[in-house]
Amino acid sequence: MVIASMPTALDLARRKSQAVVGAGGHTQLMSSRLAVVVIDAHDPEAVAAFWCEVLGWSIVDREEDGLAIGPAGGAWPRIDVFKVPEAKTVKNRLHFDLRAEDRSTAEELHRLETLGARRVDVGQSPEDTWVVLADPEGNEFCLLQRSLDDLPESERPSS
Repeated sequence: MVIASMPTALDLARRKSQAVVGAGGHTQLMSSRLAVVVIDAHDPEAVAAFWCEVLGWSIVDREEDGLAIGPAGGAWPRIDVFKVPEAKTVKNRLHFDLRAEDRSTAEELHRLETLGARRVDVGQSPEDTWVVLADPEGNEFCLLQRSLDDLPESERPSS
């Protein structure tokens, strides 16, 4: 029989410092934090360059078979792009949803297409409020209809 020991004051302080307010206003412990999203690519340099332009990020690390991009100041999450031999064959099961910032959604759509994004059909309906695009290697992502400026203050990300 295992008897759990009582948490120490240090244990309780650590838990309190990791607590976040969850759904319904209940305090819960933060268990994980998104650190990196990995994109497989034939040409990691081209895919990374595309996403750096889209997000205003830069290359933060290089390895033999890939590289990492991220925002200024080392903030998380970042994106790692690694070379793989196989081509993308089916719709992504995970994708990015983007919102225009400091410009209209129409202006951002034009900018993304100028950078090399192309519109793709993954079965979306004409009533959908987003545009499905693909990066230079076909990885789908969406541009949402409302820009950050169009969102109510309560739905905007904290700075």
